Amino acid sequence: MAAFPFELVSPDRVLFSGPAQSVVVPGDEGDFQVLTDHAPTVSSVRPGVIAIEDAAGRRHRVFVRGGFAEVHPLGLILLAETAIPFEDLSAAKLDHEIKNAEEDLADASEDQKRQAQEKLDRLRELRDSMKTLTAGGADRSA
Repeated sequence: MAAFPFELVSPDRVLFSGPAQSVVVPGDEGDFQVLTDHAPTVSSVRPGVIAIEDAAGRRHRVFVRGGFAEVHPLGLILLAETAIPFEDLSAAKLDHEIKNAEEDLADASEDQKRQAQEKLDRLRELRDSMKTLTAGGADRSA
């Protein structure tokens, strides 16, 4: 499968920079998969997991808490508010993200409450998914 340039950047570091065969992005309107020659797209990113298949076929997963993705003729760039490699994601880190989201919801204006609640709900879903993966002994890096 042909590869395309992909960069995943958070405020504190670059988490991935190189060729990718496939990237699944948790967009606000739903997950979408980017492959070579994908149509130009700009999307906000909801809390969730970015699934990356690099040029060598290795799979990587990175938890993101919001951001923006842009697919352009030269590849994909994703700017994440927060990004944590899935293998580094602990229950404590996720609980911290949930606490932050709960505070965001409490401080939200009426216009922002729906979006803040959705973010909190998705983080709780991710926590539940992590518990299922850990309890089932599934490989978290695939």
